[in-house]
Amino acid sequence: MSDSGAPLRAVLINAEDQYGLFPVGAEMPGGWRSADFTGTEAECTGYVDEQWTDMRLLSLRHSL
Repeated sequence: MSDSGAPLRAVLINAEDQYGLFPVGAEMPGGWRSADFTGTEAECTGYVDEQWTDMRLLSLRHSL
């Protein structure tokens, strides 16, 4: 899934359904959970582009 030697990233999601990339092996920041996807930065960016189709905050989507 990843290029040899390229640093791996993990895709994370926060409570507002925002996505972020974080280095694999580093302690996960508070308020974030795993999206169960890891890969190179390019692979993770592609995954986020496919998954994060509504960029509004979760709280905003629920208030409408």
